[in-house]
Amino acid sequence: MTNEALSAEATEFLRERHLATLSSLRPDGSPHVVPVGFTWDAERRLARVITDGGSVKARLAAGGGRVALCQVEGRRWLTLEGTSTVSADPERVSEAVARYAERYRAPRENPTRVVIEIAVDRVLGSSDLFPA
Repeated sequence: MTNEALSAEATEFLRERHLATLSSLRPDGSPHVVPVGFTWDAERRLARVITDGGSVKARLAAGGGRVALCQVEGRRWLTLEGTSTVSADPERVSEAVARYAERYRAPRENPTRVVIEIAVDRVLGSSDLFPA
């Protein structure tokens, strides 16, 4: 699936409280895969991950390369692929924090927090999340 709207089942799965893995590539081409919490903005097809600005994931995402978020629970899974950007803009970080708090819980204070934004252009998933 690429530019179509997600099914109701897939959208609900992205609202449930699950962690995911964020995969990006290091400069040497090796994968960097870390567990993250994230939120999904269906209207903008934007996934958001909050993190410390000095983290490896933030530094790699700042390069604007392709990344993938993969959420798994039992036999259900979704992978959101797209191009990453990193922002320290207070409004964007605040929106990301509010969305994170709604899905998970309020995060601890972090004055160096940034938001990784992923412009999702490809979605893959288990067949039960994309009924025919």
